[in-house]
Amino acid sequence: MAKKKILVIDDDKFILQMFKDILEAKGYDVVVSIGGKEAVEEYKNQKPDLVIVDILMPGMDGIQVIKKILKIDKKAKIIVATALTKLGLEKSCLRAGAKAFIMKPFELTTLMSTIRDVLEK
Repeated sequence: MAKKKILVIDDDKFILQMFKDILEAKGYDVVVSIGGKEAVEEYKNQKPDLVIVDILMPGMDGIQVIKKILKIDKKAKIIVATALTKLGLEKSCLRAGAKAFIMKPFELTTLMSTIRDVLEK
């Protein structure tokens, strides 16, 4: 079976490397993007099975990224992973089209079960 490809979008290089290390160790093919505009292009080029996106990023925020990716592929599977605690943010992300929402910092088991759940849907 081919490895599932995950695109991780965040403006923090440390976070990107952490995701890459964790997910590659779990057997996923990982592509990273350090910003929203680049991420939309990366999505078109890479056609990942799953996207993990942060919300607060300069230029294009995570909700804009979700909407743009869903215009390209209405079946895109997107998980929001953010440290931003704002009332109603989770609902806004899910309304925009994200399939799941997790808060940073997260437990590894939470991340992995969320990824499995979203990929299986």
